Amino acid sequence: MRLSTKMDRKKFLTYVGTGTVALAAASTGLNGVVEKVQAKGHFHKPNKKKPKNGPLKFKPIEPTSKDDLVLPKGYQYNVIAAYGDPINHRGDSFGFNNDFTLYFPINNQQTHKHKGEEERGLLWVNHEYVDDLFVFGRRLENHSASQIQTVLYNQGGSIIEVVKGKNGWQLDTTSKFARRVSGLTPIQLTGPAKNSHAIGSVSMVQGTFANCSGGKTLWDTLLTCEENFENTAEVANLNETHYGWVVEVDPFDERFAVRKHTALGRFNHENTCMGLAKDGRVVVYMGDDKKDACVYKFISKEKYDPNAGKKNANLLEEGTLYVASLSKGAWLPLTVEAVRDAAGDDKEILNKFQTQADVVVNCHEASILIGGTPTDRPEDVEISPFDGSIFIAHTNNDRHGNMHGHITRFFEKDNDHGSLEFQFAIFAAGGIQSGFSAPDNLTFDEDGNLWTVTDISSSKLNNGIWEPFGNNGMFAIPTAGKDEGVAFQFASAPRDAELTGPSFTPDETTLFLSIQHPGEETESLSNPTSMWPHRSGDKMPRPGVVAITGF
Repeated sequence: MRLSTKMDRKKFLTYVGTGTVALAAASTGLNGVVEKVQAKGHFHKPNKKKPKNGPLKFKPIEPTSKDDLVLPKGYQYNVIAAYGDPINHRGDSFGFNNDFTLYFPINNQQTHKHKGEEERGLLWVNHEYVDDLFVFGRRLENHSASQIQTVLYNQGGSIIEVVKGKNGWQLDTTSKFARRVSGLTPIQLTGPAKNSHAIGSVSMVQGTFANCSGGKTLWDTLLTCEENFENTAEVANLNETHYGWVVEVDPFDERFAVRKHTALGRFNHENTCMGLAKDGRVVVYMGDDKKDACVYKFISKEKYDPNAGKKNANLLEEGTLYVASLSKGAWLPLTVEAVRDAAGDDKEILNKFQTQADVVVNCHEASILIGGTPTDRPEDVEISPFDGSIFIAHTNNDRHGNMHGHITRFFEKDNDHGSLEFQFAIFAAGGIQSGFSAPDNLTFDEDGNLWTVTDISSSKLNNGIWEPFGNNGMFAIPTAGKDEGVAFQFASAPRDAELTGPSFTPDETTLFLSIQHPGEETESLSNPTSMWPHRSGDKMPRPGVVAITGF
């Protein structure tokens, strides 16, 4: 018998009692209880657009273990691109294990619409890692030189041109923009680590890989983030310090040099989210996706100029990187002076941290040293477009018994992203009471709902304490009103897969979504655990990106 994943939140509070309000907040995601701990004054007033707060646009689905992308009635998906598909006439192909997606509309100055077209744009898609079984037909202990080239090429990102017509969204391989940015692409360095001894005194490095999530800049470029880079760096015999950075790409302009912004720190980056301080400086929020890791933000030295266009990219080259101390409610500056002061008389640490380049290259160690708070795998970080509060998906941490994770909400002092003080609350917590486990990527819709996808490890899906959740899913969570913090399931992933990179078109009539590692638990190609996307004649599953319509 499947254990029910539904529990009335008021009933749950009755069970735990009013004397344990902190436990209730952590267990149910009831943001409203913070009023009882005198935190109401730290909540933001809306300072941007107002949410429509309309009714939920779909009838929630139940958990399932079906080998398909399951959606509510009235919604449908089509596969735009899957691993190995050609993306242009140059011979480039769609990479493996796609993740983050970001849609850029194409205006009439850039192209002419064809008859029957409704919409056209560029879609950036991350490629995080390679599974040897599906790429080479077997899992390898050692890779040849050509196999290493294949591993590197199939990571990074794809720029594809997509068009919506009578038959839904399709890939346009005639695109003049479509191209790959991969583990083979020459990439510039900016910021304090450039030409430093900490990374081998270089200003250019080879490639980007382990690309997990990302973000969009205020000047319409994209930031893609290098996460679990260690394995690929070892396989390819590349210098690890050249990876673990935030990488900037202009999807429309191949002449815009792809660059790694070292001022934003080197760690296992999940994503970035960019906003503005009240004084006009650029602020970038980031999470370090590993157990007992920290939350960061970068504040530029100079101010954003909306008339400067892509020259604003220089703002990410100089500024101050901060790490969050949850015990102090403060952002601590990650400067070489602060690190050396915290080191005291420890000669080994003092020798390791002599310049700001040493700090950004060894970011996690420096953060813990100065008092940054280790947390439970901080993955996606997003700014609410409605009140400016910061939502952080803490996926889980079995070291401390946080098996299902939670979503934290930061409130910057004076509603200023440039502030160095904050309060925080547990917005929603994973578990059978909420119906979801292991929250990962986040995005918002016009109704004020926070959408999250889940990242239960494929080896744990439909087993043990994760059995009630079925396959990984996607959920909409209202951020205000009577259902604040309540999760409603919108989608269920194919077997072994993880749903990643959700992003809406500007009119929110289409949701782009990546289907990552379907069939990941497969031991033999003769007996795959998934066959998604169920292409005729195919003998293996393929990661792919889909367009969901029906909104």
